[in-house]
Amino acid sequence: MTGTDQDAATRSATFTVHSPATGDPVGEHPVHGPGEVARAVERARTAASGWAALSAADRRAHLLRWKRELASSLDAVAGTIAAETGKPHSDAVLEVVLTLEHLDWAARNADRVLRRRRVRSGLLAVNQRASVAHRPLGVIGVIGPWNYPLYTPMGSIGYALAAGNAVVFKPSEHTPGTGVLLAELLASAVPEHAGLLTVVTGSAATGEALARSGVDKVAFTGSPGTARKVMAVCARSLTPFLAECGGKDATIVTVDADLDAAADAVVWGALSNAGQTCAGVERVYVVREVYAPLCRKVVERAGALRVGPVPDAVYGPMTIPAQTAVVRRHVEQALAGGARALLGDAASVSASASASGAFVTPVVLADVPEDSAAMTEETFGPVVAINAVANVDEAVRRTNASTYALAASVFCRDRRAGAAIAARLRAGAVSVNSVLGFAGVPALPFGGSGESGFGRIHGADGLRAFTAPQSVTVQRFAPPVNLTSFSTPATARERAVAAAKWLHRHR
Repeated sequence: MTGTDQDAATRSATFTVHSPATGDPVGEHPVHGPGEVARAVERARTAASGWAALSAADRRAHLLRWKRELASSLDAVAGTIAAETGKPHSDAVLEVVLTLEHLDWAARNADRVLRRRRVRSGLLAVNQRASVAHRPLGVIGVIGPWNYPLYTPMGSIGYALAAGNAVVFKPSEHTPGTGVLLAELLASAVPEHAGLLTVVTGSAATGEALARSGVDKVAFTGSPGTARKVMAVCARSLTPFLAECGGKDATIVTVDADLDAAADAVVWGALSNAGQTCAGVERVYVVREVYAPLCRKVVERAGALRVGPVPDAVYGPMTIPAQTAVVRRHVEQALAGGARALLGDAASVSASASASGAFVTPVVLADVPEDSAAMTEETFGPVVAINAVANVDEAVRRTNASTYALAASVFCRDRRAGAAIAARLRAGAVSVNSVLGFAGVPALPFGGSGESGFGRIHGADGLRAFTAPQSVTVQRFAPPVNLTSFSTPATARERAVAAAKWLHRHR
């Protein structure tokens, strides 16, 4: 079927988004085919030309106007997030607030980070003035996730726009309304730049069409398996690709740690957003001397939480009910392998969604075999595995043994020692004596390696990720010996080479 045929087949097609908590419909959206995606990219390319031509100060002013529009609509945006994901409204509000912090930083710092800067020419090119600038790529395709449908994709969208690009955004088919509202707010704040942020909606086929569309870079967040499929499409046209693919994040608790603070952070990191946080807490390694008290404190805190279809629940249902099967498998396999259930068990995991949603009550596992799925695969549910280790060296070794390398945390009363442990971890982001402390610092880059993907969003690295560096030299005067001319006498060339050889032997 050609792109035109697919468009004809899908032009009138729509899909309905349902609340994970109630099953009620919360929105209906079109299924965009390849032709519609291509036209969105074409509009974005026109918008990108005008946007890149603006001064950095003008782009900053426009983006800050958008930020203020987003802040004024905070409750409405949070309401859409909560309706589509099932998370409590307070969690959705926090997501919007974090997004505002990052958008503000990107807008205010893009000029400083990306402006042309002088670099040293060196002795060989002393007659050249050298500089490097960062030029926008053009149109960025962003494929977003459903667990944090605003904060996570805005790590690409906001920074790409601040760097001078236009964006075509394909939100998750589970949370398209959040993306649509985001684009509407930008169009309202900056009406003179139509097409600067365009949203295309649909499922995997729409995302594939975006990857094939000729955008200048694709920024993707999702599972490693899906990332490989999208990257394979991008590879055909050598389209640059940035991937954030989740994690199996570990927390290390040392013998001198504040156990109350550690337990509180572990519970929040493991259970907030129903455990659907790529940089949260899934594994905990505790030095044996404090293992029992730490486990007891975690169970006490987790067991006291209100969950389920109640107004004051601390987290909502699984956004995708089918994820409960993964959570159940991890718990069952761990228990079959000899793990102990300190809180909850496989029965805590709903087999399927009901009228009140697919709620999973907290599960705390102990003594989990290191080769079990609960320790090697991303669970993405309200489950935490706590294992004892002989010392910090063993904790570091087990943490680094994962194929994922996204985030980690360390609890150690000696902050310098904690930072030293953090430096030994194969993780893109580490918090000492907190969980996800880096998420609220816009200047810090975020990303991982291994199964967690590659590339960085946020911070100066995140701004540069959506640019192409351009090196420029300007000759200030003719060189004493021109080594790039056929007219230079051989004797002069030989003297210059001999001088360079002597210099580099004695420097």
